[in-house]
Amino acid sequence: MRRLLTLLAAAWLLAACGQPTPWRQESYVFGTRVELAIAGMPEAQARAAGSRVLQEFDRLHRSYHAWQPSELSALNEAIAAGRTHEVTDEFAAYLREAQAVAAAGDHLFDPGIGRLIALWGFHTDEIRPQLPDGAALEALIAAKPSIADLKLDGRRVTSRNKAVALDFGGYLKGVALDRAAASLKADGIANALVNIGGNVLALGTRDGAGTPWRVGIQHPRPQSAGGAPLATLELRDGEAIGTSGDYHRYFEMAGQRYCHLLDPRTGFPATGTQAVTVLIAPGPSGGMRSDALSKPIFIAGREWRSMAAKLGVTSVLKVGADGTASATPAMRARLKIEVPDLKLEVVP
Repeated sequence: MRRLLTLLAAAWLLAACGQPTPWRQESYVFGTRVELAIAGMPEAQARAAGSRVLQEFDRLHRSYHAWQPSELSALNEAIAAGRTHEVTDEFAAYLREAQAVAAAGDHLFDPGIGRLIALWGFHTDEIRPQLPDGAALEALIAAKPSIADLKLDGRRVTSRNKAVALDFGGYLKGVALDRAAASLKADGIANALVNIGGNVLALGTRDGAGTPWRVGIQHPRPQSAGGAPLATLELRDGEAIGTSGDYHRYFEMAGQRYCHLLDPRTGFPATGTQAVTVLIAPGPSGGMRSDALSKPIFIAGREWRSMAAKLGVTSVLKVGADGTASATPAMRARLKIEVPDLKLEVVP
């Protein structure tokens, strides 16, 4: 199981400054590990606030699961049957937002390709090394399913393309970060760190007195780094960071790695990139942006810099297929490189 980013509010640092250790809780939601840390609050209050966050995560996971019975899978069934389907106000808002985000990234990240993801075997908890049926793959590529095929009339959803099937896997974790931040603030929590499988959002500081939260970015090939993180950085209040990598859900055949990050243009897993990390400034939907915007930058490959500029993302770290790394100046200024022999190019 991957751990894209790990909470690095190090115990030795906490002990050195004499501050109490933040209250922490771990869970498993959205198919990944979730970590929550709350600082500067009595344990009972922190525990109650954390429980509400995790309950909301569970609700979102169950409501929008791509291959188990859910509101999302019910819509997918209606689309396949050519029926109009009425969704909740919340779901309709997410559909509109996801359509806008997909369009901004030229649909390199497109939540409407769920059938393609399933065909590659990624709609299961146990991934098997098996290539999809060639004829079925060609048919789906020719159908060109996209979330843009959906038409929303209030809460009523129709699709002009029956091949569309939604998968919120690259979007919902970020939405959950934003929901967590809102819930914690409503509970009077000013200092917290929420990590959903590598998508991390910071509130305040780790001690309530100005010491920033520090997070680590996992090396995409940890065995080559002896398990050390690729880099670390300090997250400021309201900032979010997200990583997309070819090492989370993947299989290997004949020495080739096939990851779950599919290029809608080809129908095949994206190649040429091991990982992309983006740092998002404080603002509305920062958590969602940290999740969704790393995907088109990853899939863009050699054109990653122009895609990042198009999306308005100024802080990016990219690790290429050969293990060399590139970073924008804004990201490089924030990073502490933890791998001494890392080849890092700063790209304007």
